[in-house]
Amino acid sequence: MRTLDGKVVVITGAGSGIGRALALNAAAKGAVLALSDWDEVGLVETADLVAAQAGVREVRTDKVDVRDRAAMKAYAESVHAELGRVNVVVNNAGVALHGDFEEVSYEDFEWVLDVDFWGVVHGTKEFLPYLIESGDGHVVNISSLFGLMGVPGQTAYNAAKFGVRGFTEALRQEMLVAKRPVQVTCVHPGGIKTAIARNARATASHDQAAVARMFDEKLAKTTPEKAAQVIVDGVLANRARVVVGTDAKLLDLWVRIVGPRYQRVVAAVSSRVTPAPGRR
Repeated sequence: MRTLDGKVVVITGAGSGIGRALALNAAAKGAVLALSDWDEVGLVETADLVAAQAGVREVRTDKVDVRDRAAMKAYAESVHAELGRVNVVVNNAGVALHGDFEEVSYEDFEWVLDVDFWGVVHGTKEFLPYLIESGDGHVVNISSLFGLMGVPGQTAYNAAKFGVRGFTEALRQEMLVAKRPVQVTCVHPGGIKTAIARNARATASHDQAAVARMFDEKLAKTTPEKAAQVIVDGVLANRARVVVGTDAKLLDLWVRIVGPRYQRVVAAVSSRVTPAPGRR
């Protein structure tokens, strides 16, 4: 795929952050958008921003829970029926949870996996037939830097994002083996200036406000707009993996060089800087 002009682009989690920035970027490049989110208010704001930026343009918006398999199936069928084709699906919707595994409830762990992993699987599975039918399709799955390295306090998020990585890399190979007209890209953002940390859940012994503040002030270095541009450039270049942000690129390289030894270093650093009043 060399251009988004005239392509139908589906984006989940489009109500804010990277999803919103991707919608604006794709619209500027002439894409026809089908946007979804659980947050209807944010979704309407995104659509309004697209309209203000690009003028009158076809933008479809739907409140969709990516955890709901039946709803995702119906959503894919409806988008295809209305717009006639689907060229790109960006499985972007995501949530976060901070806390040590021994404290994390099954319910919270499942919540993260249901959104961050199964949401990606559902979006891919239900739209894949239409991407193949288009003759020029692309699956874009958003993993994370935490799909490249493990971090204390992020067992559920790491499990989901490593899962997205493995799933996406295997899918790309299947498309190559079967000679399907579908490209596949796995995206690994580092610290992006979004609300994901502020909206995250946390276990009782972790100070959620302090964790979010640390993320916003010290870790989130890349704007959503920059992230969106890097992602779109990677998609149009048909890259298998897109790593977003200098922080993510440096840490990815470091982990590959030092191997499993990185875990002791990360654990030591985390024990000094992670806000966790209940463990002091």
